[in-house]
Amino acid sequence: MTAVTHRTAEQIGHTERGPRPLPDLGAQAEAALPSIVDTVIDNGLHVIVVRRPAVPMVELRLRIPFAGTDPMHSARAEVLANALLTGTKRRNRTQVDTDLAAVGGDLAAVVDPERLSVGGSALADGLPVLLDVLADALTEAAYREEEVGREKERLTERIQLARSQPSVIAREALQRYRYGDHPFAKEMPEAEEVARVEPADARALHQAAVLPKGSLLVLVGDIDPDSTVDAVRAALTGWGSAASASLLPVLPTVTGGDALLVHRPGAVQSQIRLSAQAIPRTDPRYPALQIANLVYGGYFSSRLVENIREDKGYTYSAHSYFEFTPSGATLMVDADTASSVTPAALWEARYELGRLGLVPPTEAEVNAARSYAIGSLLTSTASQSGLAGTVAALATVGLTFDWLREHPLRLAAVTGEQIAAAALEFLAPVNFTGVVVGDAEQLAPQLRAIGGVVLP
Repeated sequence: MTAVTHRTAEQIGHTERGPRPLPDLGAQAEAALPSIVDTVIDNGLHVIVVRRPAVPMVELRLRIPFAGTDPMHSARAEVLANALLTGTKRRNRTQVDTDLAAVGGDLAAVVDPERLSVGGSALADGLPVLLDVLADALTEAAYREEEVGREKERLTERIQLARSQPSVIAREALQRYRYGDHPFAKEMPEAEEVARVEPADARALHQAAVLPKGSLLVLVGDIDPDSTVDAVRAALTGWGSAASASLLPVLPTVTGGDALLVHRPGAVQSQIRLSAQAIPRTDPRYPALQIANLVYGGYFSSRLVENIREDKGYTYSAHSYFEFTPSGATLMVDADTASSVTPAALWEARYELGRLGLVPPTEAEVNAARSYAIGSLLTSTASQSGLAGTVAALATVGLTFDWLREHPLRLAAVTGEQIAAAALEFLAPVNFTGVVVGDAEQLAPQLRAIGGVVLP
């Protein structure tokens, strides 16, 4: 009998001459175009239906522009979103849940300063019920007093809990510092504002702002696009208005400058949040900047992670990423550190920004980041849910499915010179501003020494 031997993964990956080389990546092919219908129906609603028959399900994403400048808009919008699916004139909360459950479905609504979003899924043959429940909520949401009261209590508890979290404190400080009193900066209402919202306020806001014209509906699943558009048209025939959904005012450009130290007494950990103006996905320089950002801090094998996590142990998690805004995009850098090393971590984060422009990424760094960018895009759109979310995100900024199909080819074609140029132009330290949230008494002496921080 021949003895069975086992080799470890490390042994398999090595030869007598050293590590076994990885095979070259194959040529990047353009993704196949699925069956898709992209149209605007009679009430002004933009409808995109994509056939993706992986499983017998359908994913739904509705995006309604929902901006407002009234000081109470945020509170009223949150109450509306939380109570939207709690009952209609012909269904109470239990009936809504029962009808959806019967087709393996669910629906949920959330709101942010830019839009009201409704998302959910159901078995593919349950799409008529899913659309009927959605149409019922869009046209006949009741906002009953007892349901609104219950949702206000829950919302108040969540707000109070959220505002005790360091990440929320840092986010709110960053938004105020970047955008001042712009409506985009207010992502969460005050608890006392929520307490003042009445059912009549939610009904009035619904009538004035839950509108089809300018809104987007995406459906992805084991469905026929043409017949699905007909079903949407029939289900939403009662949802209409001459007015258009409310768009957010243009955001001010984020300009570089000193970060702001926000005092959080007694904090043993600090939050570093940096931000710079970037470019939208439509800009021809975007693929190069996407890869440059990955090399800097966009994934685990990045320079920033190697420096302040792997080498120095300043943080467990550090990353950089794009935040796509209504009028473009910004670059974000996040890191949470112990107070004792916060100034050093901020120094190193800025150092790596500068180094990326002065010491361009190597061929190995570029190839690894490129592979990650292409692979993560393909993975994120492999499921019906992922594809629905991606199509909705792209369509809200005017991009079609063709952009999604062609983007891997653009990433594959980017040169090292283009990536270096993007790093120098957009990732330079002087482009960044931001906040550091922590105990000012402990942090101020060292932050004063390294400069570039406004102290309280």
